[in-house]
Amino acid sequence: MLDNKGFNLWADEYDKEVGLSEEDNSYPFAGYKDVLGGIFSEIMQKKNATVLDIGFGTGTLTTKLYENGCTVYGQDFSERMIELASKKMPGAQLYQGDFSKGLAEPLTHNTYDFITATYSIHHLNNEQKVVFLNELMAHLNDGGKILIGDVAFETRTELEKCAQSEGDDWDDEEIYCVAEELRKEFPQVSFKQITYCSGIIEIPKK
Repeated sequence: MLDNKGFNLWADEYDKEVGLSEEDNSYPFAGYKDVLGGIFSEIMQKKNATVLDIGFGTGTLTTKLYENGCTVYGQDFSERMIELASKKMPGAQLYQGDFSKGLAEPLTHNTYDFITATYSIHHLNNEQKVVFLNELMAHLNDGGKILIGDVAFETRTELEKCAQSEGDDWDDEEIYCVAEELRKEFPQVSFKQITYCSGIIEIPKK
């Protein structure tokens, strides 16, 4: 896993790396724009939504939300990512923090209409995901939703098939979401497949 320094070094090249992978329709960012677009469309159904973005990176999704009237909060591991995103969203409330240890303290004082995590939560193992998602669930407003866009699959079999087909390109350090397994803890999970290796997981507040 990249440490804070690694993420800082990668920050300026991040959007370019994503773009190359998406153009090739290749793992891991195949369908990136469609994943973010699907989450954006869902959030836009609620006027002036309050959104918390976990691992917002350079602010690709959050900037669009910010420009369209959302109140944006965010947490990211990288100081450089926050610096780049803050230039695009000067009114957003962005905090540094390792989300494997939970929410940054200032973010725990608010509730949100939507909590998003795009290409970020795969840095947590399956047990950590459950703990963190339960923490996030407690900070949703009534009718709120957690929206996860990432390399993701409906079943473990589909994930393993993809991993086998990618061979050496597959990143064994990243732990991707499997919808059927998340439903053991969150029965309300729904999953929309976007490409052969990506999708959107939606978890409404119980």
